[in-house]
Amino acid sequence: MSPKEQDDICEVQCFDDEKVNRLKPFAAESLGVAKIFKALADDTRAKIIHILSLEDELCVCDIAAIIGSSIANTSHHLRLLRNMGLAKYRKEGKLVFYSLDDDHVRHLISAGVEHAKEQRVPVHSESNG
Repeated sequence: MSPKEQDDICEVQCFDDEKVNRLKPFAAESLGVAKIFKALADDTRAKIIHILSLEDELCVCDIAAIIGSSIANTSHHLRLLRNMGLAKYRKEGKLVFYSLDDDHVRHLISAGVEHAKEQRVPVHSESNG
């Protein structure tokens, strides 16, 4: 490692027993969070969750048109989001409407969008999936 790469690590190995013992049980809680962020790490799913956070519910066809994807691909991503507990759906005749599962998801994506704006994260139009 170059000196610059080593600049951000401790030069000695020591830790605070009290803090480690108090906080260690909380580390397991992040497993569910990691799965949520993994689901949102895909550009298409992030777009879907974002637009669903702006409306009470949207038809699959509308979602597909908004994100510029096929209905089949959009349905695939919506199914994954539903299986992760991030979205829910209802069927009305031949139409299927999706919405966010709860307000936690809305707050999560809202915070992510605001953070990206503050950090000036580059926006691109390509999709990862």
